[in-house]
Amino acid sequence: MMQQDFKHALAEVGEWMNDYQQNVADYPVIAALKGGDILQQITDFAPKDAEHFSQIFADFKKIIVPGITHWQHPQFMGYFPSNTSPPSVLAEMLVASLGVQCMSWLTSPAATELEIRMMEWLRQLWGLPEAFSGVIQDSASSSTLIALLVAREKATQFQSNKTGVAGFKLSAYCSSEAHTSIEKAIKIAGIGEQNLRKIPVDEHQSIRIDLLQQAIAEDIKQGFTPFFMVGALGTTGSTAVDDLAAMAKIAKAQQIWFHIDAAYAGSALMLPEVRQLATGYTEADSMVVNPHKWLLCNFDCSAFFIRDKESLLKTFTLGLIPEYLKSPNSTDQTNFMNWGVGLGRRFRALKLWFVMRWYGTDGLSDLISHHIDLSAELERWVSQDRHFEVLAQRHFNLLCFRLKASDEINMELLRRINASGKVFMTHTKINHQLALRMVIGQTQVNQQHVREAWQLIQSLAKDLV
Repeated sequence: MMQQDFKHALAEVGEWMNDYQQNVADYPVIAALKGGDILQQITDFAPKDAEHFSQIFADFKKIIVPGITHWQHPQFMGYFPSNTSPPSVLAEMLVASLGVQCMSWLTSPAATELEIRMMEWLRQLWGLPEAFSGVIQDSASSSTLIALLVAREKATQFQSNKTGVAGFKLSAYCSSEAHTSIEKAIKIAGIGEQNLRKIPVDEHQSIRIDLLQQAIAEDIKQGFTPFFMVGALGTTGSTAVDDLAAMAKIAKAQQIWFHIDAAYAGSALMLPEVRQLATGYTEADSMVVNPHKWLLCNFDCSAFFIRDKESLLKTFTLGLIPEYLKSPNSTDQTNFMNWGVGLGRRFRALKLWFVMRWYGTDGLSDLISHHIDLSAELERWVSQDRHFEVLAQRHFNLLCFRLKASDEINMELLRRINASGKVFMTHTKINHQLALRMVIGQTQVNQQHVREAWQLIQSLAKDLV
């Protein structure tokens, strides 16, 4: 095998990474390619002989970089933030170098104990009760599935893991604006998608509490056991907020597990005004927030909190532990392999530790406030232009607006925006009308980036009105 100079290669990659972080705004936000363009440049078979890293890295720059959608670009304003930052990147480099598996305390004591402490830091940062225990999962989809499985076991007296769910009539509830991961979890857990009640929303895209109560009452009458309810602290489409306090009250009265999906907007709970907006969130049975969306930690890092840790462990701990997983000297320690679906686990806590120490909680709070303020400024600009209208109440750093024209014209405007390569945005439907979604949340975004994006939108819309 060819011996290569790792130190030299590391320096070359490090120089490129630093340059990329400093100059990402110089790249087109999305690639101007068609399907198959990248595939045609990659050989059909793996090379028989070793290749020098200089050639590998040259091909990375020539083939891969031109085909990247640059999520860290300050004018990437679609979907949701998927931020990274210098300390997070440094931590991931160290994690990759260590190459550890974090399934149990014994396999890496530092990884386990740092994760415990980081979840305590986040719990304090977001004002959650001390009764919550936390673990880092890979995504909100996994976190929601885990919450649902624990709720399923509690509702069936821990029998469904043993005998299956066929003998139980279980029903679950969320709004029609809730994330698709809930429906996926329902399928995976064997509940059946027809037993998920998607409750209509009001004009503000929040769940109709009266219709939720009606659905629960009807299910009980039909012999169902309502067992799982999801409240949104920031829906994916418009970042609407459900009436979490009302939902918590219903869940408690009916003994329904109450899970809160705060994957995107939950990081803003460090702000007092957001806690007021989210009144009732501390009454949840479980909650998920993704630091890899709006807390400068690169993917993947999903913070999952649960009130009933014992039921979680009872759901996921194997009854008969294989000999190769037994650890006589760590039986009293936390083994996170028993806190979720996977056995193998990444060392995700290190980047949280680096990020929160690099910026401090005040710095992170200021950044989130800055993003919200920029979105409020954009809202003022849109409202002052007679050709545009705001379609949804803005709570955080996402603005949903449209040209006062047909859906077809608005879709054409969106196509032009993205084709420019200067700004990337996505769309949603608000009260049956197409809306442009503009998310302001990248690590380096500032007022000038937002102003330039808005001016571009106005310019591209001129001949459409």
